[in-house]
Amino acid sequence: MIEVDGSLKRRLAIWLLVTVSGLGTLLMIEAYLGAQRAAQRAYDSQLEAAALTIAESVQWREGEPVLEIPAAALQILATRHQERVFYAVLDADGRRISANLPLDIAEDDQHHVAREPFWRDVTWRGEDWRLYGREYDSAGWETQDPVQIWVGHTMAGRRALAGELFERAVTRFLAMVLLAGLLMLLAMRVALTPMRRLRQLLRRRDADDMGPLDARVPEELRELAETLDTLFSRQRDSRDALLRFTADASHQLKTPLAGLQSTSELALAQDDPETWRTALVDVNEGAARTSRLASQLLSLARLRHVGGDGDMTHLDLAAMLREVTLDWAGRDAAREHDLGLAELPSAPVVILGSSWALRELLGNLIDNALTYTPAGSEITLGIEIDTRVATLYIEDDGPGVPADLLERLHHPFERGGRQDTRGSGLGLAVVDSIAKRHGAAWQVSNREPQGLRVTLRFTLSSPEER
Repeated sequence: MIEVDGSLKRRLAIWLLVTVSGLGTLLMIEAYLGAQRAAQRAYDSQLEAAALTIAESVQWREGEPVLEIPAAALQILATRHQERVFYAVLDADGRRISANLPLDIAEDDQHHVAREPFWRDVTWRGEDWRLYGREYDSAGWETQDPVQIWVGHTMAGRRALAGELFERAVTRFLAMVLLAGLLMLLAMRVALTPMRRLRQLLRRRDADDMGPLDARVPEELRELAETLDTLFSRQRDSRDALLRFTADASHQLKTPLAGLQSTSELALAQDDPETWRTALVDVNEGAARTSRLASQLLSLARLRHVGGDGDMTHLDLAAMLREVTLDWAGRDAAREHDLGLAELPSAPVVILGSSWALRELLGNLIDNALTYTPAGSEITLGIEIDTRVATLYIEDDGPGVPADLLERLHHPFERGGRQDTRGSGLGLAVVDSIAKRHGAAWQVSNREPQGLRVTLRFTLSSPEER
């Protein structure tokens, strides 16, 4: 029974969505951090430029530094976000020359700036500030004393710029996701086109069309197409075999029925009671053969077309062989043959099998030997044990079968070249089907100096499996 287990398109879409979401999250994190770094670099560059501009405006008058903040420095620090801008100019002794910075510059910071430029983030009165300090030598001035320039501003502009940059990145990302989604849907539709084409091709096929597929498929569908071809080939072979089997069965049934009709018609045309008795005997024998043929046909059909292992149980093959052989030894068909058993193993020979099928197998082996051997022939059945394998065999001292026909004996209605017997040629075909169902390997071989031997190898059940 076919059960629908979701949609392939939906699964592809979900996996692509999960992948895009994961990558998108990483990209958003990177975009956010990148926006923060870009805003930081932009405003830090402004502070550096403003500090340099202020340093160049320092002048000395009568040994004292004089500072006039140029408009260029204020323009550099001014932004449209109206954050508060601060600066401080310190002399070599740390005294303020000019400043609007409300914070005191710590001595440690002044010593650090004396060595290298210094950045510092501070919080004052609940607001975050960014400060930049640098010491400039006064070479070329009236004095050689250095001065320290400190500039800074609040973080509002940085946050606003980082937000704008991140918002642009998110907008671009969402636009790309939308475009990628549309392209993904188009790609899935195009990628699944060969599957739809294959489905339409299969739907248009006639019910009895078992020919190979005539389709161009991508590599991913090649195995599926080859599997379908193999299935069609097996169905074609099965159908042909069924047709041959039906034709052969019809022919085999027609022959004894025609004989019965002819015998009865001849008897009806006579007035002699003895002739009627002889005809009745012939009709009875013909009906028995026809019944046996019909029974074998039903068994073969049941074995080939009824699946499942529901009737498989652990059973003693030796006990079954003894029971079936004794039953056949008491029948009229075995009266003129020496039918017997070899010495069987003392311990139970336990295998996993179907009771009715194995009895049918043994019956067909014995009936086949009785049918194709002359009166007085010796027929022996036995079991040999080797490790975990039980070999069931039946052998006779009859005429055997030509070597070139041994491989064909499992075909229905194959009689090994013998047309002088009442056999139907179905016995070993039934044996073949039962052996395959039980996973048993079987073989037919000629004996020396004459006779035939059939062997079947069954796997013994382990104590844990019983």
